[in-house]
Amino acid sequence: MQNIVFLILRRMRPPLLTLLMVYAIAVLGLTLIPGRDADGNAWQMSIFHAFYFVSYMATTIGFGEIPHAFSDAQRLWVSLSLYAAVIAWIYAFGTILALVQDRTFLEALAEYRFARRIRRMREPFHLVCGYGETGTALVQALTLRGQHAVVIDVDEIRTSMVQLQDLREHVPALHGDAAVTRHLQEAGLQHAACAGVVALTNDNEVNLKIAITAKLLNPDLKVICRADSHDIEANMASFGTNHIVDPFDTFAGHLAVAFQAPCLYLLHLWLTGREGSALSEPVYPPQDGHWIVCGYGRFGTAICRRLKTEGVRVVVIEARPEVTGRPDSDFVIGRGTEADTLHEAGIEQAAGLVAGTDDDANNLSIVMTARELNPEVFVIVRQNQNDNREIMAAVGADMVMHPSAIIADKIRVLLATPMLYEFMSLALYQDDTWACQVVSRVAALVRDEVPDICEWSVEAEDGAVLRDYLANGGQLSIEELLRDPWQRQRDLKTIVLLIHRRNDRLLLPGPDTMLKVGDRLLMCGNRAAFTRMNWTVSHQHTLDYVKTGQDLSLIHISEPTRLQV
Repeated sequence: MQNIVFLILRRMRPPLLTLLMVYAIAVLGLTLIPGRDADGNAWQMSIFHAFYFVSYMATTIGFGEIPHAFSDAQRLWVSLSLYAAVIAWIYAFGTILALVQDRTFLEALAEYRFARRIRRMREPFHLVCGYGETGTALVQALTLRGQHAVVIDVDEIRTSMVQLQDLREHVPALHGDAAVTRHLQEAGLQHAACAGVVALTNDNEVNLKIAITAKLLNPDLKVICRADSHDIEANMASFGTNHIVDPFDTFAGHLAVAFQAPCLYLLHLWLTGREGSALSEPVYPPQDGHWIVCGYGRFGTAICRRLKTEGVRVVVIEARPEVTGRPDSDFVIGRGTEADTLHEAGIEQAAGLVAGTDDDANNLSIVMTARELNPEVFVIVRQNQNDNREIMAAVGADMVMHPSAIIADKIRVLLATPMLYEFMSLALYQDDTWACQVVSRVAALVRDEVPDICEWSVEAEDGAVLRDYLANGGQLSIEELLRDPWQRQRDLKTIVLLIHRRNDRLLLPGPDTMLKVGDRLLMCGNRAAFTRMNWTVSHQHTLDYVKTGQDLSLIHISEPTRLQV
């Protein structure tokens, strides 16, 4: 607000001084020029009468001459003063019109309104810095789940697009540099309702500055950052950044899981998939031959490192080794879009191909050329632009690596259902047979869409009845919790994946596991099942019904009541 006032005063100073000077001279002239009253006596206008007359003279006419009729000299002076005042007011109004159209003034006013809106927010929200493809996907996912978000982006076009998108919740957006501390504070960095900060800009240094600022000004805040440099990641981790997401290392890790435990990778895809998306098919990357990696940038380097860990021989194709560096494995100079380069890399005998350059057109060309030479090759393609989603799907790659989608999906899970990553971390210690059994159980719950994931706590407000029941010595098992409150003999289509109990983690607890006060549950299933379960834990007679099979609210009618009937 101080900036707005300062800007108005600075721009309006010349016209205000002009008006003041015109008024002062007009008042001074009227007090100095003598007049005559009706009796012909000389009179001098007082300063008060002169100021009063000039005030309404400058804004309107027709009030008459006071306190007596003016002399010709006075009327001449009033005429000159009138034209001078009109010119001064035109100058002032012109300055005002120019001010309200000034870009700096409009940005300052928008920033003030934005900060005022944020101060009035009472619902928990996440501060998203950067509204590119990743930020757009994340905000859409958060609002779809009923969560609130606030956006900062240095590109005004992007912040304007927030208002045009069909989002379920209103998302305030600020056009500003997220590296500026004042903008972060205006966006609610220190607001009591701020639940976390997500740094998603395409500049590692800016993300680092956001993380440092957030941890210094609000140490208890959850901070999630995007980074594609190991040096930046180490720097972020040194001062307590909660989660650092590197899309290239993340995808390379997924590929390693697909090599070692295909069912576990499929389970990860199903549980972390976006609401309403179709179930993915299992993926079986081959290991019985060498792989060709086209592009030795950040993505290619991460893939090569993982493939070598799995004992797979790698042949790298890179057109600019002086920029990316020369790999220590077999190496071919070229882009991979030419058949000769692929022949030199041994495409006919290759088991897998990674089209991992930063150009979607080149990646598509690489895949199509390779498929002509070896139709059976396993293909991984990198998608850089979200607009190319359809043509990437049309090329028929076995796996698609889209950095923005990987980051958005991982952060979405971290913010919405953080227990899911605890579950996946524990699942990594299980064998693939265990994962296949879980996949079969999940497939039995849903048809062709990914299951809904829900975190629920016994301490939740909507579970007060169950909490009181357990606190008073009652017992309820997982099996009883998942009974249909409408038809007790039927089970809800839900699986309890994990129970967080103090310092313990119960992975896939059995049906006889008893719930305790303070338990937090991670469940997957469908939304209707979660709704019915909430009805059970929030109504005493329903809880009694799933426990005993009898609806106690409809029996034991007292004898006096029967006689009255």
